[in-house]
Amino acid sequence: MRVLIDYRPALRERSGVGEYAHQLVRALLRTFPPSATDGLLDLTLFSSSWKDRLQPLPDIAGARAIDRHVPVRVLNFAWHRLRWPPAEALARAEFDVTHALHPLVMPARRAAQVITIHDLNFLTHPERTRGEIRRDYASLVHDHARRADRVIVVSHFTATEVQRQLGVPIDRISVCPPGAPDWTPRLATPENGYVLFFGTLETRKNVGGLLDAYERLVVARRLQPSVPELVLAGKATDAAQPWLDRIRHGPLAGRVRHIGYVEPADRRALYEGARLLVQPSFEEGFGIPVLEAMTLGVPVVASHRGALPEVLGDAGLLVDPADAEEMASAIHRMIDDDAFAAACGGQGVLRSRQFTWELTARRVFDAYQQAIDAHRH
Repeated sequence: MRVLIDYRPALRERSGVGEYAHQLVRALLRTFPPSATDGLLDLTLFSSSWKDRLQPLPDIAGARAIDRHVPVRVLNFAWHRLRWPPAEALARAEFDVTHALHPLVMPARRAAQVITIHDLNFLTHPERTRGEIRRDYASLVHDHARRADRVIVVSHFTATEVQRQLGVPIDRISVCPPGAPDWTPRLATPENGYVLFFGTLETRKNVGGLLDAYERLVVARRLQPSVPELVLAGKATDAAQPWLDRIRHGPLAGRVRHIGYVEPADRRALYEGARLLVQPSFEEGFGIPVLEAMTLGVPVVASHRGALPEVLGDAGLLVDPADAEEMASAIHRMIDDDAFAAACGGQGVLRSRQFTWELTARRVFDAYQQAIDAHRH
Protein backbone atom coordinates (compact mmCIF):
# COMPACT_ATOMS: atom_id res chain seq x y z
CA MET A 1 0.00 0.00 0.00
CA ARG A 2 1.55 3.29 -1.14
CA VAL A 3 0.52 6.14 1.16
CA LEU A 4 1.30 9.85 0.93
CA ILE A 5 0.83 11.75 4.23
CA ASP A 6 0.73 15.55 4.40
CA TYR A 7 3.36 16.09 7.10
CA ARG A 8 3.24 19.90 7.00
CA PRO A 9 1.37 20.30 10.36
CA ALA A 10 4.46 18.87 12.11
CA LEU A 11 7.04 21.12 10.45
CA ARG A 12 6.98 23.88 13.06
CA GLU A 13 5.78 23.83 16.67
CA ARG A 14 4.28 20.39 17.28
CA SER A 15 1.12 20.86 19.29
CA GLY A 16 -2.23 19.21 18.67
CA VAL A 17 -2.46 18.28 15.00
CA GLY A 18 1.31 18.47 14.50
CA GLU A 19 2.01 16.11 17.40
CA TYR A 20 -0.64 13.67 16.17
CA ALA A 21 0.87 13.75 12.67
CA HIS A 22 4.40 13.06 13.90
CA GLN A 23 3.46 10.31 16.34
CA LEU A 24 1.18 8.64 13.78
CA VAL A 25 4.03 8.48 11.26
CA ARG A 26 6.34 7.00 13.92
CA ALA A 27 3.73 4.42 14.88
CA LEU A 28 3.02 3.40 11.27
CA LEU A 29 6.73 2.90 10.64
CA ARG A 30 7.17 0.82 13.79
CA THR A 31 4.03 -1.25 13.27
CA PHE A 32 4.50 -1.76 9.52
CA PRO A 33 8.30 -1.41 9.10
CA PRO A 34 9.60 -0.79 5.58
CA SER A 35 12.05 -3.68 6.00
CA ALA A 36 9.28 -6.22 6.61
CA THR A 37 9.13 -8.99 4.02
CA ASP A 38 5.38 -8.58 3.51
CA GLY A 39 5.85 -4.91 2.51
CA LEU A 40 2.41 -3.91 3.74
CA LEU A 41 3.10 -0.17 3.81
CA ASP A 42 5.18 2.14 1.63
CA LEU A 43 5.03 5.52 3.37
CA THR A 44 5.94 8.89 1.88
CA LEU A 45 5.82 12.21 3.73
CA PHE A 46 4.86 15.34 1.82
CA SER A 47 6.20 18.73 2.78
CA SER A 48 5.76 22.06 1.03
CA SER A 49 6.96 25.37 2.40
CA TRP A 50 8.95 28.37 1.31
CA LYS A 51 11.10 28.38 4.46
CA ASP A 52 10.35 25.36 6.70
CA ARG A 53 12.17 22.22 5.66
CA LEU A 54 11.30 18.64 6.50
CA GLN A 55 13.96 17.56 8.99
CA PRO A 56 15.46 14.04 8.68
CA LEU A 57 14.53 12.94 12.22
CA PRO A 58 15.76 9.44 13.20
CA ASP A 59 12.33 8.21 14.33
CA ILE A 60 10.74 8.87 10.92
CA ALA A 61 13.77 7.95 8.80
CA GLY A 62 11.99 4.90 7.38
CA ALA A 63 9.65 7.06 5.31
CA ARG A 64 10.43 8.63 1.97
CA ALA A 65 10.31 12.42 1.87
CA ILE A 66 8.97 14.80 -0.76
CA ASP A 67 9.96 18.39 0.06
CA ARG A 68 8.80 21.13 -2.32
CA HIS A 69 9.59 24.85 -2.16
CA VAL A 70 6.01 26.02 -2.65
CA PRO A 71 4.52 28.56 -0.20
CA VAL A 72 1.96 26.92 2.05
CA ARG A 73 -0.72 29.56 1.40
CA VAL A 74 -0.33 29.31 -2.37
CA LEU A 75 -0.55 25.54 -2.44
CA ASN A 76 -3.43 25.41 0.03
CA PHE A 77 -5.45 27.89 -2.03
CA ALA A 78 -4.87 25.82 -5.18
CA TRP A 79 -5.65 22.54 -3.44
CA HIS A 80 -8.65 23.71 -1.46
CA ARG A 81 -10.29 25.95 -4.06
CA LEU A 82 -9.11 24.63 -7.44
CA ARG A 83 -8.47 20.94 -6.59
CA TRP A 84 -5.13 21.31 -8.39
CA PRO A 85 -2.38 20.21 -8.78
CA PRO A 86 -2.90 16.52 -8.01
CA ALA A 87 -0.62 15.14 -5.32
CA GLU A 88 0.86 12.64 -7.76
CA ALA A 89 2.08 15.48 -9.99
CA LEU A 90 3.77 17.32 -7.12
CA ALA A 91 5.32 14.16 -5.70
CA ARG A 92 6.15 12.75 -9.15
CA ALA A 93 4.96 9.34 -8.01
CA GLU A 94 1.81 7.24 -7.82
CA PHE A 95 -0.03 6.39 -4.60
CA ASP A 96 -2.93 4.28 -3.40
CA VAL A 97 -3.91 6.76 -0.66
CA THR A 98 -3.38 10.44 0.08
CA HIS A 99 -3.93 11.45 3.71
CA ALA A 100 -4.53 15.03 4.85
CA LEU A 101 -4.18 15.52 8.61
CA HIS A 102 -6.82 18.27 8.45
CA PRO A 103 -10.43 18.42 7.14
CA LEU A 104 -9.65 19.30 3.49
CA VAL A 105 -8.51 16.65 1.02
CA MET A 106 -5.23 16.44 -0.88
CA PRO A 107 -6.44 16.29 -4.50
CA ALA A 108 -5.33 13.20 -6.39
CA ARG A 109 -5.70 11.75 -9.88
CA ARG A 110 -6.21 8.12 -8.93
CA ALA A 111 -5.46 7.69 -5.21
CA ALA A 112 -8.11 7.24 -2.56
CA GLN A 113 -8.45 10.35 -0.41
CA VAL A 114 -8.47 10.31 3.40
CA ILE A 115 -8.90 13.27 5.75
CA THR A 116 -8.57 13.57 9.53
CA ILE A 117 -10.99 15.78 11.45
CA HIS A 118 -9.82 16.55 14.97
CA ASP A 119 -12.78 18.76 15.88
CA LEU A 120 -15.38 21.03 14.33
CA ASN A 121 -14.78 24.07 16.52
CA PHE A 122 -14.00 26.07 13.36
CA LEU A 123 -17.57 25.37 12.21
CA THR A 124 -19.41 26.07 15.45
CA HIS A 125 -17.26 29.06 16.41
CA PRO A 126 -15.70 30.58 13.26
CA GLU A 127 -15.06 33.81 15.18
CA ARG A 128 -12.38 31.97 17.16
CA THR A 129 -10.39 31.04 14.05
CA ARG A 130 -7.98 32.99 11.89
CA GLY A 131 -6.04 32.85 8.61
CA GLU A 132 -6.70 30.04 6.19
CA ILE A 133 -8.79 28.12 8.69
CA ARG A 134 -11.29 30.98 8.81
CA ARG A 135 -11.12 31.48 5.03
CA ASP A 136 -11.50 27.87 3.92
CA TYR A 137 -12.51 25.34 6.54
CA ALA A 138 -16.09 26.36 7.37
CA SER A 139 -17.07 27.03 3.75
CA LEU A 140 -15.42 23.94 2.22
CA VAL A 141 -15.53 21.19 4.84
CA HIS A 142 -18.99 19.87 3.89
CA ASP A 143 -17.93 19.30 0.28
CA HIS A 144 -14.53 17.85 1.17
CA ALA A 145 -15.97 15.48 3.78
CA ARG A 146 -18.44 14.16 1.20
CA ARG A 147 -15.68 13.70 -1.40
CA ALA A 148 -13.26 11.94 0.94
CA ASP A 149 -13.22 8.15 0.62
CA ARG A 150 -12.68 7.87 4.40
CA VAL A 151 -12.91 10.29 7.32
CA ILE A 152 -10.65 9.63 10.31
CA VAL A 153 -11.56 11.22 13.65
CA VAL A 154 -9.74 11.16 16.99
CA SER A 155 -12.69 10.48 19.32
CA HIS A 156 -16.23 9.15 19.41
CA PHE A 157 -17.35 12.67 20.30
CA THR A 158 -15.89 14.03 17.06
CA ALA A 159 -17.37 11.10 15.12
CA THR A 160 -20.82 12.04 16.38
CA GLU A 161 -20.26 15.70 15.46
CA VAL A 162 -19.03 14.82 11.96
CA GLN A 163 -22.08 12.66 11.43
CA ARG A 164 -24.46 15.29 12.84
CA GLN A 165 -22.99 18.47 11.35
CA LEU A 166 -21.48 17.24 8.08
CA GLY A 167 -23.87 14.40 7.27
CA VAL A 168 -21.10 11.84 6.85
CA PRO A 169 -22.51 8.31 7.37
CA ILE A 170 -21.03 6.56 10.38
CA ASP A 171 -19.85 3.67 8.19
CA ARG A 172 -17.45 6.08 6.41
CA ILE A 173 -15.87 7.27 9.68
CA SER A 174 -12.93 5.62 11.47
CA VAL A 175 -12.20 6.49 15.11
CA CYS A 176 -8.41 6.52 15.61
CA PRO A 177 -7.52 8.17 18.95
CA PRO A 178 -3.94 9.20 19.79
CA GLY A 179 -1.78 6.88 21.84
CA ALA A 180 -0.14 7.54 25.18
CA PRO A 181 3.59 8.35 25.25
CA ASP A 182 5.93 5.55 26.34
CA TRP A 183 6.66 7.17 29.69
CA THR A 184 7.11 5.35 33.00
CA PRO A 185 4.82 6.76 35.73
CA ARG A 186 6.56 9.09 38.14
CA LEU A 187 7.39 7.74 41.59
CA ALA A 188 6.06 10.63 43.71
CA THR A 189 4.24 13.94 43.57
CA PRO A 190 6.66 16.87 43.93
CA GLU A 191 6.25 18.74 47.22
CA ASN A 192 6.40 22.13 45.52
CA GLY A 193 4.49 21.08 42.42
CA TYR A 194 2.46 23.60 40.46
CA VAL A 195 -1.01 23.64 38.96
CA LEU A 196 -0.46 23.13 35.22
CA PHE A 197 -2.42 24.24 32.19
CA PHE A 198 -0.99 22.95 28.91
CA GLY A 199 -2.32 24.09 25.54
CA THR A 200 -2.44 26.98 23.11
CA LEU A 201 -3.72 30.09 24.83
CA GLU A 202 -6.85 30.60 22.74
CA THR A 203 -10.50 31.30 23.47
CA ARG A 204 -11.82 27.74 23.38
CA LYS A 205 -9.24 26.63 25.96
CA ASN A 206 -11.07 28.77 28.55
CA VAL A 207 -7.95 30.26 30.11
CA GLY A 208 -10.05 33.13 31.45
CA GLY A 209 -12.29 30.69 33.33
CA LEU A 210 -9.22 29.00 34.81
CA LEU A 211 -7.86 32.36 36.00
CA ASP A 212 -11.24 33.13 37.59
CA ALA A 213 -11.17 29.81 39.46
CA TYR A 214 -7.55 30.20 40.52
CA GLU A 215 -8.14 33.74 41.75
CA ARG A 216 -11.00 32.48 43.93
CA LEU A 217 -8.60 29.99 45.50
CA VAL A 218 -5.95 32.64 46.12
CA VAL A 219 -8.43 34.99 47.79
CA ALA A 220 -10.13 32.26 49.83
CA ARG A 221 -6.85 30.82 51.17
CA ARG A 222 -5.06 34.00 52.20
CA LEU A 223 -4.76 32.84 55.81
CA GLN A 224 -4.11 29.19 54.90
CA PRO A 225 -1.14 27.41 53.30
CA SER A 226 -0.47 29.08 49.98
CA VAL A 227 -1.97 27.87 46.73
CA PRO A 228 0.58 26.23 44.40
CA GLU A 229 1.76 28.38 41.51
CA LEU A 230 -0.26 28.23 38.30
CA VAL A 231 1.85 27.58 35.20
CA LEU A 232 0.39 28.32 31.76
CA ALA A 233 2.32 26.34 29.16
CA GLY A 234 1.58 26.97 25.50
CA LYS A 235 1.84 29.45 22.67
CA ALA A 236 -0.07 32.70 23.19
CA THR A 237 -2.46 33.80 20.44
CA ASP A 238 -3.79 37.33 19.99
CA ALA A 239 -6.74 36.38 22.20
CA ALA A 240 -4.36 35.73 25.09
CA GLN A 241 -3.26 39.32 25.62
CA PRO A 242 -5.96 40.21 28.20
CA TRP A 243 -5.00 37.10 30.22
CA LEU A 244 -1.30 37.94 30.05
CA ASP A 245 -2.09 41.48 31.20
CA ARG A 246 -4.25 40.13 34.02
CA ILE A 247 -1.57 37.89 35.52
CA ARG A 248 0.77 40.86 35.89
CA HIS A 249 -1.53 42.49 38.44
CA GLY A 250 -2.88 41.54 41.87
CA PRO A 251 -4.02 39.19 43.17
CA LEU A 252 -2.49 36.99 40.45
CA ALA A 253 0.82 38.83 40.13
CA GLY A 254 3.70 36.56 41.15
CA ARG A 255 1.38 33.55 41.37
CA VAL A 256 0.80 32.78 37.68
CA ARG A 257 3.60 32.20 35.17
CA HIS A 258 3.34 31.90 31.39
CA ILE A 259 6.24 29.88 29.95
CA GLY A 260 5.18 29.76 26.28
CA TYR A 261 5.53 26.91 23.82
CA VAL A 262 7.20 23.79 25.22
CA GLU A 263 9.34 21.63 22.94
CA PRO A 264 8.35 17.93 22.74
CA ALA A 265 11.61 16.86 24.41
CA ASP A 266 10.79 19.02 27.47
CA ARG A 267 7.17 18.01 28.01
CA ARG A 268 7.72 15.03 30.26
CA ALA A 269 9.69 17.13 32.74
CA LEU A 270 6.94 19.76 32.64
CA TYR A 271 4.30 17.20 33.67
CA GLU A 272 6.53 15.58 36.28
CA GLY A 273 6.84 18.91 38.09
CA ALA A 274 3.06 19.38 38.31
CA ARG A 275 0.83 18.78 41.31
CA LEU A 276 -2.11 18.44 38.92
CA LEU A 277 -3.22 19.31 35.39
CA VAL A 278 -6.29 21.48 34.74
CA GLN A 279 -7.82 21.30 31.26
CA PRO A 280 -10.91 23.57 31.34
CA SER A 281 -11.63 23.76 27.58
CA PHE A 282 -15.07 24.59 26.25
CA GLU A 283 -14.51 21.93 23.59
CA GLU A 284 -11.78 19.43 22.71
CA GLY A 285 -11.74 16.90 19.91
CA PHE A 286 -9.56 14.72 22.13
CA GLY A 287 -7.25 16.39 24.68
CA ILE A 288 -3.71 15.03 24.36
CA PRO A 289 -2.40 16.84 27.51
CA VAL A 290 -4.93 14.93 29.63
CA LEU A 291 -3.68 11.59 28.29
CA GLU A 292 -0.02 12.62 28.69
CA ALA A 293 -0.62 13.68 32.31
CA MET A 294 -2.48 10.44 33.08
CA THR A 295 0.43 8.41 31.70
CA LEU A 296 2.72 9.78 34.40
CA GLY A 297 0.15 9.56 37.17
CA VAL A 298 -0.55 13.31 37.36
CA PRO A 299 -4.12 13.87 38.66
CA VAL A 300 -6.43 15.78 36.31
CA VAL A 301 -9.29 18.26 36.58
CA ALA A 302 -10.99 18.61 33.20
CA SER A 303 -14.06 20.07 31.56
CA HIS A 304 -17.11 17.82 31.21
CA ARG A 305 -17.55 18.97 27.58
CA GLY A 306 -16.34 17.64 24.24
CA ALA A 307 -14.16 14.53 24.23
CA LEU A 308 -12.48 15.15 27.60
CA PRO A 309 -14.87 12.85 29.56
CA GLU A 310 -14.15 10.15 26.97
CA VAL A 311 -10.41 10.45 27.64
CA LEU A 312 -10.41 10.96 31.41
CA GLY A 313 -13.27 8.63 32.35
CA ASP A 314 -13.43 8.22 36.14
CA ALA A 315 -9.69 8.84 36.62
CA GLY A 316 -10.11 12.48 37.68
CA LEU A 317 -12.62 15.25 38.29
CA LEU A 318 -14.91 16.61 35.57
CA VAL A 319 -16.29 20.13 35.99
CA ASP A 320 -18.50 22.65 34.23
CA PRO A 321 -16.03 24.95 32.45
CA ALA A 322 -18.44 27.87 32.83
CA ASP A 323 -18.62 27.47 36.62
CA ALA A 324 -15.53 29.04 38.21
CA GLU A 325 -16.65 28.04 41.71
CA GLU A 326 -16.97 24.37 40.75
CA MET A 327 -13.57 24.44 39.06
CA ALA A 328 -11.99 26.11 42.10
CA SER A 329 -13.49 23.46 44.40
CA ALA A 330 -12.12 20.64 42.24
CA ILE A 331 -8.62 22.16 42.22
CA HIS A 332 -8.89 22.72 45.98
CA ARG A 333 -9.76 19.05 46.54
CA MET A 334 -6.82 17.83 44.45
CA ILE A 335 -4.47 20.11 46.41
CA ASP A 336 -5.77 19.31 49.89
CA ASP A 337 -6.72 15.63 49.66
CA ASP A 338 -3.47 13.81 48.96
CA ALA A 339 -5.05 10.35 49.14
CA PHE A 340 -7.75 11.29 46.62
CA ALA A 341 -5.24 12.91 44.27
CA ALA A 342 -2.99 9.83 44.46
CA ALA A 343 -5.96 7.56 43.71
CA CYS A 344 -6.84 9.67 40.67
CA GLY A 345 -3.22 9.53 39.50
CA GLY A 346 -3.15 5.73 39.81
CA GLN A 347 -6.44 5.37 37.96
CA GLY A 348 -5.08 7.66 35.26
CA VAL A 349 -2.05 5.43 34.72
CA LEU A 350 -4.28 2.37 34.29
CA ARG A 351 -6.64 4.17 31.95
CA SER A 352 -3.82 5.60 29.82
CA ARG A 353 -2.74 2.06 28.95
CA GLN A 354 -5.89 1.67 26.88
CA PHE A 355 -4.47 4.19 24.40
CA THR A 356 -1.48 2.95 22.38
CA TRP A 357 0.05 4.29 19.19
CA GLU A 358 0.31 0.76 17.81
CA LEU A 359 -3.47 0.44 18.06
CA THR A 360 -3.81 3.87 16.42
CA ALA A 361 -1.53 2.78 13.56
CA ARG A 362 -3.50 -0.42 12.97
CA ARG A 363 -6.79 1.47 12.96
CA VAL A 364 -5.41 4.03 10.50
CA PHE A 365 -4.05 1.26 8.27
CA ASP A 366 -7.51 -0.35 8.25
CA ALA A 367 -9.00 3.04 7.35
CA TYR A 368 -6.62 3.29 4.39
CA GLN A 369 -7.74 -0.13 3.14
CA GLN A 370 -11.39 0.82 3.52
CA ALA A 371 -10.73 4.04 1.59
CA ILE A 372 -9.10 2.09 -1.24
CA ASP A 373 -12.02 -0.34 -1.39
CA ALA A 374 -14.56 2.50 -1.41
CA HIS A 375 -12.62 4.35 -4.13
CA ARG A 376 -12.56 1.28 -6.37
CA HIS A 377 -16.29 0.84 -6.10
